[in-house]
Order: sequence, then structure tokens, then C-alpha cells
Amino acid sequence: MNDLNELNENENKHGVLSKVLRAGRRTYFFDVRSTRADDYYLTITESKKFTNEDGSFYFKKHKIFLYKEDFEDFRAILNETTDFIINEKGEEVISDRHDSNYDDQEAEVHDSFTDVNFEDI
Repeated sequence: MNDLNELNENENKHGVLSKVLRAGRRTYFFDVRSTRADDYYLTITESKKFTNEDGSFYFKKHKIFLYKEDFEDFRAILNETTDFIINEKGEEVISDRHDSNYDDQEAEVHDSFTDVNFEDI
């Protein structure tokens, strides 16, 4: 068995619970995993779909690991910051991602950035 298969098999053994949130071009994965010592931790992965000029697509993923000793503080700060946004900008912020133009608006923002290749500098 090669190393990649062993890694995938080992990861599947330690997966305890998975939940998925689809939000436009973004997908969030909430995965409860177990350590070798049979303790639990949470991984939150954001996966975002991008399209190449030739029409093919790829995904960019960002992952954070959250350990149970940090849950209380993390939850408190998450609640505080999300409540602030809702109080300052209203509930429509939450429903904007369900707007059919949401992905197009977001794509326009990303298209406005200049792609810099550091080898050219």
C-alpha cells in the first residue's frame, strides 16, 4: 500500500462526524476527528470553486484546527462578532448569499485584483 492510500485510510478511521454547509461557490466542512489518544478536535475547511480561462475549474481550500480547550473562547468571539455584523448591517447580510447575483458580484470583486507573478518583479 502506498503512503497516500495509508494516509487516506488513516484519516477515514479517525473521522467521527462530518457536516457540510453549501453557500454559493463556497462549501464549508465541519469535521470532528479523533487523535491517536482518542480525544476529539474540530477541523473547519472552506473550499471555494474557481474557474480557469479554459472553462475547467479548481478548488482552493483553507483549513483551521480547533481544539476543545479553545471551544468556549472561540464560540464567544464568534457569537460576538457575528452579532455585531447583524446588529450593524442587519439580517439582509445573511440572506445576500442566496441572491442569484451573489456569485457574480463576488467574482467581479476578485477580477478587479491584479495577478502579480513575483518572478516578474
